[in-house]
Amino acid sequence: MQNVSKAQLWTGRILSGIAALFLLMDGVMKLVKPAPVVAGTLELGYPESAVLTIGVLVLVGTVLYIIPRTSVLGAIYLTGFLGGAIATHVRVGNPLFTHVLFPTYVAALLWGGLVLRNPRLRAFLLAREAQGA
Repeated sequence: MQNVSKAQLWTGRILSGIAALFLLMDGVMKLVKPAPVVAGTLELGYPESAVLTIGVLVLVGTVLYIIPRTSVLGAIYLTGFLGGAIATHVRVGNPLFTHVLFPTYVAALLWGGLVLRNPRLRAFLLAREAQGA
């Protein structure tokens, strides 16, 4: 098994932390439901009744990601969640780089941070690459 250097570990923690803080803030804001969050959700075509559910779902995924034993599961879950966000922004015709691709940037932070701080995941991905998969 590969070791993680201090630089890799801290870079991974920082990348993961940025993504997790953004998602935690997003989830909490959906629980609090200030007017701009509700208005934004309505503009995306979702009913106001969906705001709380979306907030709970993003928080569940983020908590899974933050816990080391479930971090890979959380990353997979959040990747699906962020894929739905991408689809929503495409459907309503939002700008590509600022809205459509933003969830992709968050997913890249999630996975980049996870790969840097998780030697087992990195070994798994490198083993698959070495096999030509």
